[in-house]
Amino acid sequence: MNAIFGFIAGAIGVYSILIFARILLSWFGSMVSGKPIEILSKITDPYLDWWRKNLKLTIGFLDFSAIAAIVFLSLMQSMFYNLASSEILSVGTMLAVILGAVWSIASFIIGFFMIIIVLRAFAFFTNRNIYSPFWKIVDNIFQPFMYKMNRLIFGNKIGNFLKGMIISFFLLLLLMVGGRFIINLLISYLYGKFVI
Repeated sequence: MNAIFGFIAGAIGVYSILIFARILLSWFGSMVSGKPIEILSKITDPYLDWWRKNLKLTIGFLDFSAIAAIVFLSLMQSMFYNLASSEILSVGTMLAVILGAVWSIASFIIGFFMIIIVLRAFAFFTNRNIYSPFWKIVDNIFQPFMYKMNRLIFGNKIGNFLKGMIISFFLLLLLMVGGRFIINLLISYLYGKFVI
């Protein structure tokens, strides 16, 4: 039975690599084509399309559903590796793996928005041409996020742009550090609890 669970975990790992390769190749659009790309698309697109249709994790024009799809595969792979190594998958282990996967998604999104704030602050302080295509993309992501953060920080009052950016960055940093600490405590507690 261990060998079967190990094989399934390995197959999920290979499929994860294919999904990741498909995501990277999609960034190049029509520049990358050919029979291998068509085969890769036929293997991976149904899975990715399911996540796009059902989760709708789109913020602005960014689609985070592919990240959720990869995290789910990682979660399944971890569970099968645990089964392969011990033949017993405890409820605590499953909860720890799920909690770790959810935190991976959350920390990625938090880190992403921290980078966006840093980029926008750089443009603000260096008087960059924010009308170039790159800065328009950054602003299209930044503005809806900052609107929500400013509403959270300042309420109905209109806050200072720079002050809002700084406070938002440090709130996200606090959330990242505090969240990681709490999640690590919970995961270490869950491994070894609730054994069936």
